[in-house]
Amino acid sequence: MAQTLTDPMLDPANAWAAFEARDRHSDGRFVGAVLTTGIYCKPSCPARHPKRENIVFYRDAAEARAAGFRACLRCKPDEVGRDRTAVARAVALIEAAEDLVALDALAAEVGYAPHHFHRLFKRATGVTPAAYARGLMAARAATALTREASVTEAIYEAGYSAPSRFYANGATRLGMSPSAWQRGGEGVTIRWTIAETSLGPMLVAATDKGLCRVSFDESEAALRVRFPRAEIVPGGTALAELVSRVVASVESPDRDQDLPLDVQGTAFQEAIWQALRQIPVGETRTYRELAAAAGNPGAVRAAGTACGANPVAIVVPCHRAQRADGTMGGYAYGVDRKMVLRRREGAREKS
Repeated sequence: MAQTLTDPMLDPANAWAAFEARDRHSDGRFVGAVLTTGIYCKPSCPARHPKRENIVFYRDAAEARAAGFRACLRCKPDEVGRDRTAVARAVALIEAAEDLVALDALAAEVGYAPHHFHRLFKRATGVTPAAYARGLMAARAATALTREASVTEAIYEAGYSAPSRFYANGATRLGMSPSAWQRGGEGVTIRWTIAETSLGPMLVAATDKGLCRVSFDESEAALRVRFPRAEIVPGGTALAELVSRVVASVESPDRDQDLPLDVQGTAFQEAIWQALRQIPVGETRTYRELAAAAGNPGAVRAAGTACGANPVAIVVPCHRAQRADGTMGGYAYGVDRKMVLRRREGAREKS
């Protein structure tokens, strides 16, 4: 009989479900050991599944080996921990670097072939090493631009080797020019409207580049607090088509509207938002899984905070995030709304 594990995310029922689904997101969280073969595998192992009564679960490969099992040569479960360590090491190197680190150098430092590590890093974090680095530098620039008297000084403080590198990589990511960012959005036009939905009035606001705010229970006044120096004007016909697509996402969240965004956050926040957008309709991810996808498995609480800071509800589907015990957790616009959205998508709830 399979052992009972104390961690609710590793109970036998959840573990077996992960094996049946060959869930890659569960790799590294536990292993399954097959009694009839003496082999242990990671959840995503492509080999034929054993019968349920012939598999037991262990928290890690070390426990399985101590119990007398050996590693599967097909799925190589012992390498999962090595992969995560390599990604964490690469993140630390990127964050400590003063400029972008070349992929070849980064891969060599952690002991992987460049192309393999590129895929490994993106699978773990949701972004490529270069994109992670650019996001980190842009976030630093955004912070520096709020306190530095000189835009050039802020650009150098953020780690760019020259202003031209920032204008090539950072300005687009910030969604507005660096001087406008420094002046609280001055010179940027934001169009807004309140749209009626089955979940209540919804504020929709966008720049020329994309949506910058989607929220419930907010007004124009709240928008002006968030963007105190931007020109905020009624949306009118210029916003109508985009609003209709946002409303469609509320009423039919199973449809991918592929909406343009103009949002900013820290590198970690943006990695969490990217991970949220990659969750298939009808599925959920725990805050721990999102933190791991963002390259920092231990930052579970920060992952929850990043979900709460999501500036574009529905479009970045933070309603698909949940606690480790399978319950829904919080939601900025009320758990009732979160429950409705998840039910519309067909997500299963745990009572």
